[in-house]
Amino acid sequence: MSLLVTGGTGFVMSNFARHWLESDPAVSVHLLDSAAWDVRLDRFFEPVRERLNFVQGSVLDQGAWERLATQPITHIVHGATITPSSGRERANPREIVEVNLMGTVNALEFARRLPTFKRFVYVSSGAVYGEALPGTPDVPVPEDGRVSPVELYGITKFGSEHITRRYGEVFGLDVASVRFSGVYGPMDRATPARAVDCVPKKIIAAALAGKPITVKALDAGGDFIHAHDVATALAGILRAPAIKHGVYNVAYGEFTSIGELIDIVRQVVPELRAEVVPESGADIAYDPRDRLGRWGDYDISRLQRELGWRPRPIGEALHSYVAWMRENG
Repeated sequence: MSLLVTGGTGFVMSNFARHWLESDPAVSVHLLDSAAWDVRLDRFFEPVRERLNFVQGSVLDQGAWERLATQPITHIVHGATITPSSGRERANPREIVEVNLMGTVNALEFARRLPTFKRFVYVSSGAVYGEALPGTPDVPVPEDGRVSPVELYGITKFGSEHITRRYGEVFGLDVASVRFSGVYGPMDRATPARAVDCVPKKIIAAALAGKPITVKALDAGGDFIHAHDVATALAGILRAPAIKHGVYNVAYGEFTSIGELIDIVRQVVPELRAEVVPESGADIAYDPRDRLGRWGDYDISRLQRELGWRPRPIGEALHSYVAWMRENG
């Protein structure tokens, strides 16, 4: 089994690629990413590096796809994207649309020409759920619930979900999309395509630096999932003999407040201090009124029923991330 992961050096996809290689000594992985290989990636992938092939190139670059065409690729996880940033959206909206939409088209065009192709998974986002309407029930967001993306990021994610579905229908491809909630974990860092730090990273970084974490509200929060748990979900979807749905939420499945995250981190870094400050001066400016839609918890029962998948308890997952941050900075 040979896997292609686009956006493969980003923090979520790198965690998935490493998990995939560690879970089966017979598989190989090809990573396609516009970012250059660096020392941090060398360290992270060192245990499995001999089964990893890195191709530097944009998903918009046909030359990069041609360099991969000779490989016996059977599965594709398309994670390459430009993540949300209001400044980037204003400065270069065309880039976001081209990478996030046409990159998906290019990945699907590549997939349908592979003689060994088996399954394609598109990495979407809970951003497609957008803002909740007044009167929306306070329940985990289901995959077939209201979808109303706001920014170009969510709009292009939802558009790519439909492009993926339609390619599956027209060309007989085995495809699915996954919607992530707030992912955190090892290798979360600034890259050319990502300028957002996850909330747990901000809390742990402050704790290990001996600084207070400043927040707008301790009762604000969201659905936070560790990248390793995302990886096990993706691996389960790829390896399943058949999948029943076109879209799956990949999330922790529960709302966790900022205050709860801080308390969990304090269990291993007791000196962590938190200060409530005005939004303009807050490291974490989440609004406590945002508890529904994309800001709420996500229904993960599809994956639980079909694959028996379940994320680790959040305390265990956060503590493992603290340990990784201590070791790697």
